[in-house]
Amino acid sequence: MASGGANYRNGTQRNSLKGTTTATDRQLSMNSNPSKAALKNKSLSSVGASSGLRKSSPGPLGGGTAKDDAGVPGRVRVAVRLRPRNAEESVADADFADCVELQPEFKRLKLRKNNWDTDTYEFDEVLTEFASQKRVYEVVAKPVVESVLDGYNGTVMAYGQTGTGKTYTLGRLGEEDTADRGIIVRAMEDILADVSLESDSVSVSYLQLYMESLQDLLDPTNDNISIVEDPKSGDVSLPGATLVEIRDQQSFLELLQLGEAHRYAANTRLNTESSRSHALLMVHVKRSVKGRELAHSSQNGNSTNMAKSLRPTLVRKGKLVVVDLAGSERIDKSGSEGHTLEEAKSINLSLSALGKCINALAENSAHVPVRDSKLTRLLRDSFGGTARTSLVITIGPSPRHRGETTSTIMFGQRAMKVENMLKLKEEFDYKSLARKLDIQLDKLIMEHERKQKAFEEEIERITTDTQNQISEAERNYADAMEERLKYQKDYMESIKKLEEKWMMNQHKLGERKDQMASTAEEVVELQKLLSKETSLRKAAEEEVNNLKSQLAQLKMSEASANSEILKLRKMLEDEAYRKEKLEGEISMLQTQLLQLSFEADETRRRLDRGGPGKVLGGLDSLISQVRPQVNDSVNEEKASIANLFEQVGLQKILSLLEAEDADVRIHAVKVVANLAAEESNQQKIVEAGGLTSLLLLLGSSEDEMIHRVAAGAIANLAMNETNQELILSEGGIRLLSITAANAEDPQTLRMVAGAIANLCGNDKLQNKLRDEGGIKALLGMVKCGHPDVLAQVARGIANFAKCESRASAQGSKTGRSLLIEDGALPWIVQNANNDASPIRRHIELAVCHLAQHEVNARDMITGGALWELVRISQDCSREDIRTLAHRTLTSSPTFLAELRRLRIDY
Repeated sequence: MASGGANYRNGTQRNSLKGTTTATDRQLSMNSNPSKAALKNKSLSSVGASSGLRKSSPGPLGGGTAKDDAGVPGRVRVAVRLRPRNAEESVADADFADCVELQPEFKRLKLRKNNWDTDTYEFDEVLTEFASQKRVYEVVAKPVVESVLDGYNGTVMAYGQTGTGKTYTLGRLGEEDTADRGIIVRAMEDILADVSLESDSVSVSYLQLYMESLQDLLDPTNDNISIVEDPKSGDVSLPGATLVEIRDQQSFLELLQLGEAHRYAANTRLNTESSRSHALLMVHVKRSVKGRELAHSSQNGNSTNMAKSLRPTLVRKGKLVVVDLAGSERIDKSGSEGHTLEEAKSINLSLSALGKCINALAENSAHVPVRDSKLTRLLRDSFGGTARTSLVITIGPSPRHRGETTSTIMFGQRAMKVENMLKLKEEFDYKSLARKLDIQLDKLIMEHERKQKAFEEEIERITTDTQNQISEAERNYADAMEERLKYQKDYMESIKKLEEKWMMNQHKLGERKDQMASTAEEVVELQKLLSKETSLRKAAEEEVNNLKSQLAQLKMSEASANSEILKLRKMLEDEAYRKEKLEGEISMLQTQLLQLSFEADETRRRLDRGGPGKVLGGLDSLISQVRPQVNDSVNEEKASIANLFEQVGLQKILSLLEAEDADVRIHAVKVVANLAAEESNQQKIVEAGGLTSLLLLLGSSEDEMIHRVAAGAIANLAMNETNQELILSEGGIRLLSITAANAEDPQTLRMVAGAIANLCGNDKLQNKLRDEGGIKALLGMVKCGHPDVLAQVARGIANFAKCESRASAQGSKTGRSLLIEDGALPWIVQNANNDASPIRRHIELAVCHLAQHEVNARDMITGGALWELVRISQDCSREDIRTLAHRTLTSSPTFLAELRRLRIDY
């Protein structure tokens, strides 16, 4: 159990430095103007001046005396923050207590193992779910920011399970409520408030580590940045990263928004926008010590000459690294699959490597495995290096995630044992002095050239202006004459039109007199028709009353019929269960028959090769092999597909897909479909040509059962990204579309829709998928009306819309959505509030993703999708989807303008 008695704002543990804390605080308060006393009457080239500059810097963090080369010891500071229960946990864990209990006044945390036993841990700071963003910044990050401003390196890092609030703690922009600003925004505010932009500089790099590839979030094309280490000092640098100088807070916020748009995120069971990469924000602060002293002396009335102003400047370079680690997750809880599963593996491997390094540092091991991961190489200075490091671990209260919470707490406990050696980063800026001299020389040369050319330019300007004025006067005269002729022509035409109009009015006046005479006759006829209609209405009312009485009788008979229908439906379900059980037994016996046919074919070939002398021996061998298998099948009533795969061989099974006997083809394709359901068999099936055979069978066969089973097998194989490209290259979309157009069985349509929905989730294949009719095929299947088919269609549309939204955010796609161009929007709007939960959830996600691209906004308003988006943001049962819809509405100028036009407050 870790000790929590140390002061969080000091650089080392309080219990080991009690005697020096007071002296250190006094030294910090006295050195508000660093290095002023040390620079008096000293030569810049002397050794004593260098020593004096070091001594004038702020005192060692946490006590002790700083030396020129030796570092100041400083332990990694760890704070724990508890996230409040979300909507899902409030319902699912309503009957269970939180798995943790916080005691912030004692800086302790209790982890409940069960209803009786708890484990107690101490941290440098314990933050409850009610802690404000300002409080978190002041106790976690502000001491590190102050050290960076004084010339030290600093690191602020968030670690925890996915969905526990790491990104909220670090990267919240606070656009709607400034109180929600995260550590990154508040740190930059303090830095910009403390530096002088005339003599100091602040520059930023924003990176992400995705699948062990270091990528530039400010320049997405720069997706493979190399890590360079200084062999002498061990410092890590990134020469290929984009470095942007920051002059104000607004430009910094725009830079953060640009970087966040390029981060990888995915929808999992634990988080709708789970970060799939580690984000690193590097803030380089370069401060001029001499610049501040000159400003101070000028305020006191002291004058400086040019020789003194050209002295080399003493520069302190501090670097702040803010690390938003991707959340650790368990695959069985997050539901990751396909490419998302590979991302989760990469995240867990890099976090595991970081944990190993921290364990080695905490145990003072001779070997620290820093090179096991790019993440540990990037954080080499943060743990066991020269930086001042603060770690905030985020946890959730749900008892369902007690294991992940325990792992996060133990990570923080081990990190508290890591000791860093803080070092001041300062040097003389001779390059800056050389640049100043070059600039002054260039200014003198340019001033001379400017005065020399000033007279010539002025003469040329006057000549040009005179010529332009003459040309303008000539053009104005020509335009005035042309306009006068035009007005005369228009005047004559207007007079002629007025005369024609007067003649027409005279003619119409005579016609109206004739119409008034005929109108009186029509009024009499209308009165007769009105009386007739009145009598007919009375008769209709009597007929309606009779129909109402008949309707009441029909409702009574319908109620009795419904009870009978329920009884019949129960009987049908029982019969369906028996039928399904019998079909399973028949399938098992057919599989055994298929195996016997393989053995019989083999025996027949042996007979043909061996002649009459080997007939009896071959038959005896066949009977001895078949009889035990048949007896086992009868006794166990079940055959193992895996045993059939090992005994018969994949090539033989695939060859039966081309058999002339329809029953054999049906049995063979069922076996292949069962094998394809196992992920371990999919690669073998594809390499053996099974995918090609299934596509050929889907196009050549007319049997409905073969279509259903083959489409199911292709849907399983389509879950792999490599197989998806192979399916499209061999015309799979066209074959699936033809099958969907000809199929009538809902289960066949469900299999085909599932295969196309899996293909819709591939970013690289969207245009080709649409060109070959994939979207049209999905929309064509909705006429079936079966809930399972509609759920797969909705899933495919949601996958396609999500890929389009991601491509638009990355700048690789422009123009309207392909879904809107193919006419999917009316169906999406119609089913956005479907009674079936799976259909409604996918459609709501599709609406949110389509609305994120501004070019789709006008079509969505015309098609009625705006109202559904408003409804989702207010009435959706899932909080994450509701939040996504609200953020999309508030960030779209087109939607907000339409709501204001309709006078709807949002």
